[in-house]
Amino acid sequence: MSSNNEVPMWKHNMKLKLFGLLKIPMIFFVGAKLEKMDEKSIAVRIPLKRKTKNHLNSMYFGVLAVGADLAAGFLAFHLIGLSKQKVQLVFKSMDAQFLKRVEGDALFVCDEGLEIQELVKSTIASKERVTKFFTVKVLVPSKLGDDPAAIFKMELSLKAK
Repeated sequence: MSSNNEVPMWKHNMKLKLFGLLKIPMIFFVGAKLEKMDEKSIAVRIPLKRKTKNHLNSMYFGVLAVGADLAAGFLAFHLIGLSKQKVQLVFKSMDAQFLKRVEGDALFVCDEGLEIQELVKSTIASKERVTKFFTVKVLVPSKLGDDPAAIFKMELSLKAK
């Protein structure tokens, strides 16, 4: 059961689905689902299915980018919400290393929630734009266990309003 501060996972998933439907339809299209989210980390699952595959029957590059965006961005979005301040979020750049084919459901993991919280606090305190790179690992547990199939470096840029 959840502690007093924790929101049940189904509520986070409803928020994600609504966000996908209303703001960024690609999120809804790929069928992203939150497996875990708290103040320290997030895990987003995107299933490998006909609409997320490429011609080699592995996950399409664009879908991998959506998953990396979600893992870093939705965690930051959640942490900004907890701050109760108005903060704009945008990605400034992205670096990707593709190590192995994603031939199963992909799990996008970002364990840098504490660092994202510090970035949020920094922009609120300074009212200046702040940027920092965060790592998102792409795992395929059914095929590769804990070995990453890809590693994304997402440069998150925040500015308090």
